[in-house]
Amino acid sequence: MTIAANKFDGEVPSQSSSEPSELSYFRTLLYAGIVGAAGGVVATIYYFVLEQLLELVWETGRASILGFFPAWLPHWHYTWMVATIGGLGVGLCLYFLGLPGEMAVVIDRVHDAGRLDPKQTPGMIATSLVSITAGGSLGPEAPLVQINGSLGSWMAEKLNLSLAKMRIMTFCGMGAALAAFFGDPIGGPLFALEIPHRRGLEYYEAIIPAMVAGICSFGIFRMGTGLKVGGIYNFGRFGHLPSLTWLNLLEGAALGLVGALAGVLFIGIFRTMKWMIQKIEHRHILMALLGGLGIGWIAVLYPATLFFSEQQIESQLLAQSATFGVVTLLGICLAKMVAICCTIHGGFRGGFIFPLFFTGASLGLAIAFGVPAIHPTIAVLCCMAAINVAITKTPISTTIILTVLSDTTILPVIAIASFTSFLLTSNIGLLKTQRARTTTQSITGLDESATEEGDDLPPNLASA
Repeated sequence: MTIAANKFDGEVPSQSSSEPSELSYFRTLLYAGIVGAAGGVVATIYYFVLEQLLELVWETGRASILGFFPAWLPHWHYTWMVATIGGLGVGLCLYFLGLPGEMAVVIDRVHDAGRLDPKQTPGMIATSLVSITAGGSLGPEAPLVQINGSLGSWMAEKLNLSLAKMRIMTFCGMGAALAAFFGDPIGGPLFALEIPHRRGLEYYEAIIPAMVAGICSFGIFRMGTGLKVGGIYNFGRFGHLPSLTWLNLLEGAALGLVGALAGVLFIGIFRTMKWMIQKIEHRHILMALLGGLGIGWIAVLYPATLFFSEQQIESQLLAQSATFGVVTLLGICLAKMVAICCTIHGGFRGGFIFPLFFTGASLGLAIAFGVPAIHPTIAVLCCMAAINVAITKTPISTTIILTVLSDTTILPVIAIASFTSFLLTSNIGLLKTQRARTTTQSITGLDESATEEGDDLPPNLASA
């Protein structure tokens, strides 16, 4: 039996007294469904807890506390105060509960250990809830991936599964989390399978089990929360979308180029900020406090940038698009990029997919208003796809997810924008732990790391 070393904590699992169990294909699907169902329950509970916290802080609490503000103190001060206090809360969580792994750590663990550590789950739950409630530009997808992925790993350990099967169960948990969060039982699991790699989906044997888990999770989450099934963004306000022509395909490629450049700009801002704070980056309470302060003041200047943007894309951008000009939209786009970077570098925990979608949506609206020949729906969705793909390298799942969320039929154009961005940014990455899958497995259970030619992906956990 192979013993895989855990390079994160230096521990080496002890040898089991029995050989790893192997599952038949249908038993694998059965356990995938169980993991997915459990993941749907977890996502539902997390959703209600988060909703209650957000309502408590930003609605009920706001109305109560503003009553104590003196007449000379504007109410907008509440925003930066709450964000800063929330940053302090994040710092205290990190100090007392430890540093739960961000996406770069999750990717590395999936590649090497084939599992996520359940011990990090309590810290991730507490820190992410405080982070999101404070208004940080990170969403629930990363916490849910950690929680449900570790749930799949735990089940695999209890069943004494081989490394290959354990990795599949871990992917099932991750896929279940994203299926619930994105509202897409196909695109969510595909995203979980794409993001470990820089150049395509490689753990192909996990596709069907992860989708089974995603379908189960999606169904339970939608029933439990009562959320609608289907698109959540109303693009009908921009008028009827004409039948697609070859010109629209060229627009998709051009918008993919613009979105790729925006993604490169985001990476540049991220790395610049990282360089600026490198002397104090290990002082977690101070960093979280500064991160919350930055998030708060950005939101004072650009209120649309507050929170993780799933709802703000509709309520703060699309619904109010007629009141914005090109310069204002570009300012919102840039401010959101800075807010995401402040959130991440501040030690806040969460995922950046919807925040990236938000930057793409604001950029797309600016382009559509500046170039009226491009339909706003096409401009927004293509830019949303392109900037996200530039960062995450997930062209297939991003295309599917945005098609579902928008309830549109322009998948070919979104796909062109996604793959244009993917090709143009293939050698530029934010998540350095993204790499090719192992070269050997199944027979010996031994994984040997191999990177693709041209990749310079060190085995450390740095995310930029």
